[in-house]
Amino acid sequence: MDDAKMVHRANEIARFWAAYPHDEAVTAVAGHIRNFWEPRFRRQLVEYGHNGGAGLHDLVKEALRQLAPSTSPG
Repeated sequence: MDDAKMVHRANEIARFWAAYPHDEAVTAVAGHIRNFWEPRFRRQLVEYGHNGGAGLHDLVKEALRQLAPSTSPG
């Protein structure tokens, strides 16, 4: 997926959950990405975050910490 499109989609999820309590929002963003994004796109997002994550919403950046272990090959 194009990086700009990926960032936009991830940020849309974060903006939806932003009104919720912080910890709940982070968990919900991670859960949505884990449950609805293809594994290759999840891996791409995690890698993008590890390389600075330019333009990612703060909730996405925090959610990446929960996603990293579940995006290993397999």
